[in-house]
Amino acid sequence: MGMLEGKVALITGGSRGIGKAIAMAYAREGAKVFICAREKTDLKKTVAEIRSSGGEVSWCAADISKVGEVKRIVREVRRAYGAIHVLVNNASILGPREPIVRYPLSSWEEVVKVNLTALFLVTREVLGVMMRQKEGSIINLSSGVGRVGKARWGAYAASKFGVEGFTQVLADEVKEWNIRVNAVNPGGTRTEMRAQAYPDEDPLTLPVPEDITGVFLYLASAESREVTGKTFDARDWLKPAS
Repeated sequence: MGMLEGKVALITGGSRGIGKAIAMAYAREGAKVFICAREKTDLKKTVAEIRSSGGEVSWCAADISKVGEVKRIVREVRRAYGAIHVLVNNASILGPREPIVRYPLSSWEEVVKVNLTALFLVTREVLGVMMRQKEGSIINLSSGVGRVGKARWGAYAASKFGVEGFTQVLADEVKEWNIRVNAVNPGGTRTEMRAQAYPDEDPLTLPVPEDITGVFLYLASAESREVTGKTFDARDWLKPAS
Protein backbone atom coordinates (compact mmCIF):
# COMPACT_ATOMS: atom_id res chain seq x y z
CA MET A 1 0.00 0.00 0.00
CA GLY A 2 1.10 3.56 -0.70
CA MET A 3 1.72 6.00 2.12
CA LEU A 4 -1.43 7.97 1.17
CA GLU A 5 -3.76 5.04 0.56
CA GLY A 6 -7.34 6.00 1.46
CA LYS A 7 -6.62 9.76 1.47
CA VAL A 8 -8.40 12.37 -0.65
CA ALA A 9 -6.30 15.40 -1.63
CA LEU A 10 -7.43 18.70 -3.15
CA ILE A 11 -4.66 20.64 -4.91
CA THR A 12 -5.17 24.16 -6.25
CA GLY A 13 -3.10 25.18 -9.25
CA GLY A 14 -2.66 21.46 -9.87
CA SER A 15 -2.39 21.49 -13.65
CA ARG A 16 1.32 22.25 -14.05
CA GLY A 17 4.59 22.94 -12.28
CA ILE A 18 4.81 22.17 -8.58
CA GLY A 19 1.07 21.55 -8.21
CA LYS A 20 1.14 18.93 -10.97
CA ALA A 21 4.19 17.24 -9.45
CA ILE A 22 2.47 17.04 -6.05
CA ALA A 23 -0.70 15.64 -7.62
CA MET A 24 1.25 12.95 -9.45
CA ALA A 25 3.26 12.03 -6.36
CA TYR A 26 0.10 11.77 -4.26
CA ALA A 27 -1.62 9.60 -6.86
CA ARG A 28 1.38 7.28 -7.02
CA GLU A 29 1.16 6.85 -3.25
CA GLY A 30 -2.50 5.84 -3.44
CA ALA A 31 -4.37 9.09 -2.80
CA LYS A 32 -7.48 10.05 -4.70
CA VAL A 33 -6.55 13.42 -6.14
CA PHE A 34 -8.72 16.37 -7.17
CA ILE A 35 -6.99 19.19 -9.05
CA CYS A 36 -8.28 22.60 -10.06
CA ALA A 37 -6.91 25.52 -12.05
CA ARG A 38 -8.29 28.24 -14.28
CA GLU A 39 -7.36 26.77 -17.67
CA LYS A 40 -8.84 23.51 -18.95
CA THR A 41 -6.12 22.54 -21.43
CA ASP A 42 -3.33 21.90 -18.92
CA LEU A 43 -5.80 20.32 -16.49
CA LYS A 44 -6.89 17.77 -19.06
CA LYS A 45 -3.28 16.93 -19.93
CA THR A 46 -2.36 16.38 -16.30
CA VAL A 47 -5.46 14.28 -15.66
CA ALA A 48 -4.64 12.09 -18.65
CA GLU A 49 -1.06 11.67 -17.44
CA ILE A 50 -2.12 10.66 -13.93
CA ARG A 51 -4.73 8.22 -15.20
CA SER A 52 -2.32 6.66 -17.68
CA SER A 53 -0.08 5.84 -14.71
CA GLY A 54 -2.98 4.18 -12.88
CA GLY A 55 -3.78 7.07 -10.56
CA GLU A 56 -7.22 8.20 -9.39
CA VAL A 57 -7.94 11.83 -10.26
CA SER A 58 -10.84 14.21 -10.86
CA TRP A 59 -10.76 17.86 -11.81
CA CYS A 60 -12.59 21.08 -12.52
CA ALA A 61 -11.67 24.42 -14.05
CA ALA A 62 -12.43 27.25 -11.64
CA ASP A 63 -11.35 30.64 -10.36
CA ILE A 64 -10.60 30.26 -6.65
CA SER A 65 -10.78 34.00 -6.06
CA LYS A 66 -14.57 33.76 -6.42
CA VAL A 67 -16.63 32.45 -3.49
CA GLY A 68 -19.16 30.65 -5.68
CA GLU A 69 -16.42 28.87 -7.62
CA VAL A 70 -14.74 27.74 -4.39
CA LYS A 71 -18.00 26.30 -3.10
CA ARG A 72 -18.43 24.47 -6.41
CA ILE A 73 -14.96 22.94 -6.17
CA VAL A 74 -15.57 21.59 -2.68
CA ARG A 75 -18.98 20.23 -3.72
CA GLU A 76 -17.35 18.46 -6.67
CA VAL A 77 -14.64 16.91 -4.47
CA ARG A 78 -17.21 15.64 -2.00
CA ARG A 79 -19.41 14.33 -4.82
CA ALA A 80 -16.48 12.47 -6.32
CA TYR A 81 -14.82 11.14 -3.17
CA GLY A 82 -16.92 11.98 -0.10
CA ALA A 83 -14.10 13.52 1.96
CA ILE A 84 -11.10 15.86 1.91
CA HIS A 85 -8.14 14.76 4.02
CA VAL A 86 -5.44 16.96 2.47
CA LEU A 87 -5.57 20.48 1.03
CA VAL A 88 -2.56 21.87 -0.83
CA ASN A 89 -2.90 25.62 -1.41
CA ASN A 90 -0.53 25.89 -4.34
CA ALA A 91 -2.16 28.37 -6.75
CA SER A 92 -0.45 31.75 -6.97
CA ILE A 93 0.68 34.43 -9.42
CA LEU A 94 3.89 36.46 -9.54
CA GLY A 95 2.84 39.98 -10.45
CA PRO A 96 5.21 42.64 -11.79
CA ARG A 97 8.80 42.86 -10.55
CA GLU A 98 8.55 46.60 -9.82
CA PRO A 99 9.59 48.77 -6.87
CA ILE A 100 6.77 49.72 -4.52
CA VAL A 101 6.81 53.35 -5.65
CA ARG A 102 5.84 52.26 -9.18
CA TYR A 103 3.73 49.22 -8.30
CA PRO A 104 0.33 49.37 -10.05
CA LEU A 105 -2.63 49.24 -7.66
CA SER A 106 -4.53 46.87 -9.96
CA SER A 107 -1.62 44.42 -9.95
CA TRP A 108 -1.25 44.65 -6.17
CA GLU A 109 -4.92 43.85 -5.67
CA GLU A 110 -4.85 40.95 -8.13
CA VAL A 111 -1.78 39.29 -6.59
CA VAL A 112 -3.10 39.60 -3.04
CA LYS A 113 -6.52 38.33 -4.18
CA VAL A 114 -5.09 35.19 -5.79
CA ASN A 115 -2.22 34.44 -3.41
CA LEU A 116 -3.83 35.23 -0.07
CA THR A 117 -7.56 35.93 -0.23
CA ALA A 118 -8.29 32.96 -2.50
CA LEU A 119 -6.20 30.73 -0.22
CA PHE A 120 -8.38 31.92 2.68
CA LEU A 121 -11.58 31.22 0.73
CA VAL A 122 -10.56 27.68 -0.21
CA THR A 123 -9.29 26.89 3.27
CA ARG A 124 -12.41 28.22 4.97
CA GLU A 125 -14.65 26.08 2.76
CA VAL A 126 -12.54 22.94 3.21
CA LEU A 127 -12.40 23.43 6.97
CA GLY A 128 -16.12 22.73 7.12
CA VAL A 129 -15.39 19.25 5.77
CA MET A 130 -12.27 18.60 7.83
CA MET A 131 -13.82 19.73 11.12
CA ARG A 132 -16.69 17.31 10.66
CA GLN A 133 -14.16 14.55 9.93
CA LYS A 134 -11.99 15.64 12.87
CA GLU A 135 -9.00 15.10 10.60
CA GLY A 136 -7.03 16.98 8.00
CA SER A 137 -3.72 18.34 6.75
CA ILE A 138 -3.49 21.78 5.14
CA ILE A 139 -0.27 22.63 3.29
CA ASN A 140 0.29 26.23 2.19
CA LEU A 141 2.97 27.14 -0.33
CA SER A 142 5.07 30.06 0.81
CA SER A 143 8.34 31.50 -0.53
CA GLY A 144 11.77 32.61 0.58
CA VAL A 145 10.64 36.21 -0.01
CA GLY A 146 7.71 35.47 2.29
CA ARG A 147 10.23 35.23 5.15
CA VAL A 148 12.89 37.74 4.16
CA GLY A 149 11.64 40.54 1.92
CA LYS A 150 13.67 41.63 -1.09
CA ALA A 151 13.47 44.62 -3.40
CA ARG A 152 11.11 44.45 -6.36
CA TRP A 153 9.07 41.54 -5.02
CA GLY A 154 6.14 43.78 -4.07
CA ALA A 155 2.74 42.13 -3.63
CA TYR A 156 4.11 38.63 -4.15
CA ALA A 157 6.38 38.90 -1.12
CA ALA A 158 3.72 40.64 0.96
CA SER A 159 1.17 37.95 0.10
CA LYS A 160 3.58 35.16 1.02
CA PHE A 161 4.37 36.83 4.36
CA GLY A 162 0.60 36.73 4.79
CA VAL A 163 0.55 33.01 4.01
CA GLU A 164 3.13 32.37 6.72
CA GLY A 165 1.07 34.31 9.28
CA PHE A 166 -2.19 32.70 8.16
CA THR A 167 -0.60 29.27 8.62
CA GLN A 168 0.40 30.02 12.21
CA VAL A 169 -2.96 31.54 13.15
CA LEU A 170 -4.98 28.69 11.65
CA ALA A 171 -2.76 25.97 13.11
CA ASP A 172 -3.44 27.36 16.57
CA GLU A 173 -7.19 27.55 15.92
CA VAL A 174 -7.87 24.04 14.61
CA LYS A 175 -5.66 21.79 16.74
CA GLU A 176 -8.62 20.46 18.71
CA TRP A 177 -10.14 19.07 15.50
CA ASN A 178 -6.98 17.11 14.70
CA ILE A 179 -6.25 19.37 11.74
CA ARG A 180 -2.66 20.34 11.12
CA VAL A 181 -1.55 23.35 9.10
CA ASN A 182 1.96 23.88 7.77
CA ALA A 183 3.77 25.99 5.18
CA VAL A 184 6.39 24.98 2.62
CA ASN A 185 8.91 27.15 0.80
CA PRO A 186 9.66 25.29 -2.45
CA GLY A 187 12.87 27.24 -3.11
CA GLY A 188 14.11 27.87 -6.63
CA THR A 189 12.47 25.28 -8.87
CA ARG A 190 12.33 24.80 -12.64
CA THR A 191 8.89 26.31 -13.29
CA GLU A 192 7.36 28.91 -15.59
CA MET A 193 6.93 31.33 -12.70
CA ARG A 194 10.60 31.04 -11.76
CA ALA A 195 11.57 31.75 -15.37
CA GLN A 196 9.39 34.87 -15.31
CA ALA A 197 11.01 36.07 -12.10
CA TYR A 198 14.57 35.30 -13.19
CA PRO A 199 14.68 35.43 -17.01
CA ASP A 200 18.51 35.34 -17.11
CA GLU A 201 18.84 32.28 -14.88
CA ASP A 202 19.86 28.93 -16.32
CA PRO A 203 16.90 26.63 -15.49
CA LEU A 204 19.14 23.58 -15.69
CA THR A 205 20.76 24.67 -12.41
CA LEU A 206 17.43 24.19 -10.61
CA PRO A 207 15.68 21.03 -9.41
CA VAL A 208 12.55 20.02 -11.29
CA PRO A 209 9.24 20.04 -9.39
CA GLU A 210 9.24 16.24 -9.16
CA ASP A 211 12.39 16.39 -7.04
CA ILE A 212 10.84 18.48 -4.24
CA THR A 213 7.71 16.45 -3.51
CA GLY A 214 9.18 14.63 -0.49
CA VAL A 215 8.08 17.21 2.08
CA PHE A 216 4.57 17.35 0.59
CA LEU A 217 4.24 13.58 0.89
CA TYR A 218 5.44 13.74 4.48
CA LEU A 219 2.98 16.49 5.45
CA ALA A 220 0.06 14.66 3.81
CA SER A 221 0.87 11.35 5.49
CA ALA A 222 0.43 9.93 8.97
CA GLU A 223 4.15 10.48 9.57
CA SER A 224 3.45 14.17 10.30
CA ARG A 225 0.36 13.62 12.46
CA GLU A 226 1.86 15.64 15.36
CA VAL A 227 3.35 18.43 13.22
CA THR A 228 1.49 21.73 12.91
CA GLY A 229 2.22 25.45 12.69
CA LYS A 230 5.63 24.78 11.17
CA THR A 231 7.36 26.02 8.05
CA PHE A 232 9.53 23.80 5.88
CA ASP A 233 12.06 24.18 3.08
CA ALA A 234 11.42 21.71 0.26
CA ARG A 235 15.10 21.84 -0.67
CA ASP A 236 15.87 20.00 2.58
CA TRP A 237 13.90 17.06 1.16
CA LEU A 238 15.48 16.92 -2.29
CA LYS A 239 15.77 13.52 -3.89
CA PRO A 240 19.41 12.40 -3.92
CA ALA A 241 21.11 12.54 -7.30
CA SER A 242 21.03 9.18 -9.07
